[in-house]
Amino acid sequence: MERLSPAQRLQIILLYYENQRSAKSVFRALRATYGLHNRPTERTIRYTVEKFETQFSLLDNTRPNRPHTARSAENIAAVAESVRDDHNESIRRRSQQLGLSYATTWRILRKDLGLKAYKIQLIQELKTADLPNRHRFSLWALEQLEEDPMFSTKILFSDEAHFWLNGYVNKQNCRIWDEEQPEELQELPLHPDKTTVWCGLWAGGIIGPYFFKNEAGRNVTVNGARYRAMLTDYLLPEIE
Repeated sequence: MERLSPAQRLQIILLYYENQRSAKSVFRALRATYGLHNRPTERTIRYTVEKFETQFSLLDNTRPNRPHTARSAENIAAVAESVRDDHNESIRRRSQQLGLSYATTWRILRKDLGLKAYKIQLIQELKTADLPNRHRFSLWALEQLEEDPMFSTKILFSDEAHFWLNGYVNKQNCRIWDEEQPEELQELPLHPDKTTVWCGLWAGGIIGPYFFKNEAGRNVTVNGARYRAMLTDYLLPEIE
């Protein structure tokens, strides 16, 4: 949450002494004022009380206005020019190229230049032949809406996902700290067990999940016959 105002700190102090000097009781009492997830933590409550009892103050300590030597106008201009040249460069590499620390480069980007780091968005590629197909589908959908105003409520979106059942270890995130190579190995089957799950979404709510299994309850791969059986034996009864 944001920095507490003097009035908010005074409320904490009053509640603290009204509740037999219990930070936990103050934490519970503040729920009525701040809600469940936005109230000051017990650590903040104890810090506020400790500062009041030692410094007799509810105000923030004044800090000297020291000049930002690292975030000088020259360095800010250098970072701005670097961004104009390549806005995909990482902060670490950019700081190395400019001879600045990582923290200084980050502060200039965020606080002085007001920039934010955005992730690239992945979308489905459209081929040239897809455009007329999408146009024909749009015209068909508009015709259906004119004939049946409830047509949009009859559209069902579905997807399938595969889940591996033997566990998975990402070697890039798993590290073993030791004095020597521990030769730690993980055996993986040639054909690991997995299950395929189907789920649908429409105006009536969520349908599923549906697990593709055979009569013995074993996970099976999905083919045309099994998918058609799922539609007729499971999906249609669910939406009727």
